Amino acid sequence: MAPSPAGAAVLLVCLVTVALSAFGLRLSRRTSDFYVAGRAVSPQRNAAAIGGEYLSAASFLGVAGLIYDQGVDALWYPVGYTVGYLVLLVLVAAPLRRSGAYTLPDFAEARLESRSVRHLCSVLVVFIGWLYLLPQLQGAGFTLRLVSGAPLWLGPVLVVGVVVLSVAAGGMRSITLVQAVQYWIKLSALAIPAGVLLAVWWGTQGPGLEVTEAWVLPGSGPHTDGHGLYRTLSLMLALALGTMGLPHVVVRYYTNPDGTGARATTVRVLVLLGLFYVVTVVYAVLGRAYLPTLGPGVRADTVVLRLPAEVLPGVGGEVLLAALTGGAFAAFLSTSSGLALAVTGVLNQDVVRPLLARAVPGDHSEVAGFRIAAVVAVLVPFAGVGVFPEVPLAAFVTLAFVIAASTFFPLLALGVWWPRLSVQGATAGLLTGAVLAIGAVAVTVLAGDQGGWADALLAQPAAWIVPLVGVVMVVVSLLTPHGIPRGAARTLVRLHTPEDLIA
Repeated sequence: MAPSPAGAAVLLVCLVTVALSAFGLRLSRRTSDFYVAGRAVSPQRNAAAIGGEYLSAASFLGVAGLIYDQGVDALWYPVGYTVGYLVLLVLVAAPLRRSGAYTLPDFAEARLESRSVRHLCSVLVVFIGWLYLLPQLQGAGFTLRLVSGAPLWLGPVLVVGVVVLSVAAGGMRSITLVQAVQYWIKLSALAIPAGVLLAVWWGTQGPGLEVTEAWVLPGSGPHTDGHGLYRTLSLMLALALGTMGLPHVVVRYYTNPDGTGARATTVRVLVLLGLFYVVTVVYAVLGRAYLPTLGPGVRADTVVLRLPAEVLPGVGGEVLLAALTGGAFAAFLSTSSGLALAVTGVLNQDVVRPLLARAVPGDHSEVAGFRIAAVVAVLVPFAGVGVFPEVPLAAFVTLAFVIAASTFFPLLALGVWWPRLSVQGATAGLLTGAVLAIGAVAVTVLAGDQGGWADALLAQPAAWIVPLVGVVMVVVSLLTPHGIPRGAARTLVRLHTPEDLIA
């Protein structure tokens, strides 16, 4: 990597991450420390940690690139990402914490008393986690190449190396501290340069910014055709409901001391996300002012990183680029860490630990298996970086939201609120949602979007898959009352009873 302020910023962020992880290692001793940080994370720190891992490369670079490219239609992305936490707050935040589970498959098994449902959930968690990790690694590669000329493989290698050290060192307790710090790094790295760029633009251009009508009202948007409106509504549904099914988001609610803390965490998260997304719009608008067109093959995701040199050539632009690059890498690292941690927990409990326990009996095999699983959790998506096609970061992440909304949202919503959910109903719904969503995702990624209603239904399938899965779960459950767990009523009482009443 060529020496530059941006390269130095990347190295600094990596060193800070490793140092914080090493400090967290001193605090991680018990199994619960590795999985749920001892269930003792305050709402303030947990909210910052959620913001750190949730605001990924798609949020830092991808959303600004989409708004730059598509105009106001793309504003629905940050709205949807934020609304998802409101849905989570209302429906499942406190009950998830009261479940006492470590992972989403743990919750599924506790609620339905079924190992088969647990294994199915485990497969989905790993698949969604790996699908979400891919754009983080790809984004790290093109970001580092853009700012330093480094080869594409170096960015993913740095992210994988740091994430393995962070996750394996101290698990959730270590990662919580790292991600809370990284949220503020990302917000500062985005907001401070945005303020400087706005000040320069104001001083040179004045308050009048000309934005063409073609950008504000793009021809492919919902303003001009019916399936465009469908796409927007389906996108919002996927983002709002998919948040509940993202494994690295759900696991965070197991780290709060109680259900009240889980709700307080979510309220704070809404504020932190709102602060962040306001700034991304600034970069999109400034990008249109200073970079009205991009050359052939230039990704819209790179607009944020290209702006400093256009607005403030020279040393000032290099300093701003260094700050943005450091923030971008903090985004890659924090989101990748959260995803890797969620996948690690599932791989360890369902695959690695059972195998390891046979060879090395004893409680210490839990932590040993966790660290082995952490390596596997990041090496598999790393191997797929060069295989999967590069698509816009925010669009790739949206695919993970679609799958999560089509599978885990119906399971969690019905599992928390409907006592008659049966094992057969949950299994049928999960399989239906997984097959339809993954099939639609595969067709969209491999064949591309050709326009028209057929492609709209495949590119944004949440609006028809999620209701269908809900119907399947309900109908099959009503037809199989013998599959209702014996302890369903008792489990629901525990999920909805405040801890202070139980005590």
